[in-house]
Amino acid sequence: MPKEESLLPLKGLLFSFHASNTIIISFLPLYLQYKGLDGKEIGWVLAIGPLAAIISQPFWGYMSDKYQTVKRMLLICIVGLLISSTVFFQMNLFGPLLLMGFVFYFFTSPIGALGDSLAQRRASMLGISFGGIRTWGSIGFATSSLVMGEVLSAVGIEYIMWPYLLIGLAALFVCFSLTDIKVKTSTKIQLKDVKQLFQNRPFFIFLFLIMFVTLTHRTNDSFIGLYIDQLGGSEGLIGLSWFIGVASEALVFALAGVWFRRYHPFVFIIAAGLLYSIRWFIYAAIDVPILIFAFQFMHGLTFGVFYVTAFDYITRLIPTTLQATGHLMFVTVFFGISGIIGSLLGGALIDSFGGGTLYFVLGMIALIGTGLLTVYHILPYGKEMVVKPNVRG
Repeated sequence: MPKEESLLPLKGLLFSFHASNTIIISFLPLYLQYKGLDGKEIGWVLAIGPLAAIISQPFWGYMSDKYQTVKRMLLICIVGLLISSTVFFQMNLFGPLLLMGFVFYFFTSPIGALGDSLAQRRASMLGISFGGIRTWGSIGFATSSLVMGEVLSAVGIEYIMWPYLLIGLAALFVCFSLTDIKVKTSTKIQLKDVKQLFQNRPFFIFLFLIMFVTLTHRTNDSFIGLYIDQLGGSEGLIGLSWFIGVASEALVFALAGVWFRRYHPFVFIIAAGLLYSIRWFIYAAIDVPILIFAFQFMHGLTFGVFYVTAFDYITRLIPTTLQATGHLMFVTVFFGISGIIGSLLGGALIDSFGGGTLYFVLGMIALIGTGLLTVYHILPYGKEMVVKPNVRG
């Protein structure tokens, strides 16, 4: 089978999962408000997602490595997503919503990370760009952000479950056709083998340092809509700003094969970190909401570049036999831990000082993080280090 054809199910999975994820990110708060929850209760339900991710992502990554299959773990998680979301959307009271929210996110949060892990490994095996595969997730997100807004405006937010389940079923359908990745090992991976990751100091130092940058990204995810609203922007402008940002991200992913191999990934990591800082300083100085929209193209130059190159770099640091576990630990830091810190920090700053101060602080944090990553790259622990896996060829 030609390599392009063998990747169609994987591209379809990334497209459909991220299309469904748009519904949760963009419209779940409105649905919870329709259910009668107040702002504080909605915040708790949304915060349960990163908490569940911190537990579930390393767990499913380890299970994938233990049983040497990404495909089967994806199938289990997608079936869990379909069942748990059906129950979750039936809940009306805060307590049951919180409980089922945890179960729902336990199955949902690893799917994107497992898909990215499979994409990275398939790309390496076929000698093609990871970004060229991952761009289909961004295309799915961008497409859904436009279509679902119109659909839910027409039928009502109370029917959010039906398009979500429909797209989820599409993800399940294409998952059956995925080409799996298997690593031949002399023995089956055990829990004690994960200690190789915990003893890998470059890996953990890198994960700690990128949090200075990733928490600014996650804070922006949570509060850019509120900031545009504070500046006098409409809901339509918020939706268009998301679309432009994700479209630029998809373009950067799609062209990764052109720009990515030209330099060591750390050159791009540092450059993207610096651009993050510049981006937040620009946002801090803006007093007209349309300018936020105008500068959203920088989302691709920051997140798109940072994510692709950081994902590639940590792949070099972890054993082949523990790739899924290492990848999901990276995603746990990028979206889970950073999401919790960013939500708490951003909420306190924007309530007390306003959006301009929030983005100025984010700019400073990203600048500090970029400086620390530069030092890390210069020092011995920053040099490329491949951990030799204990495998048979």
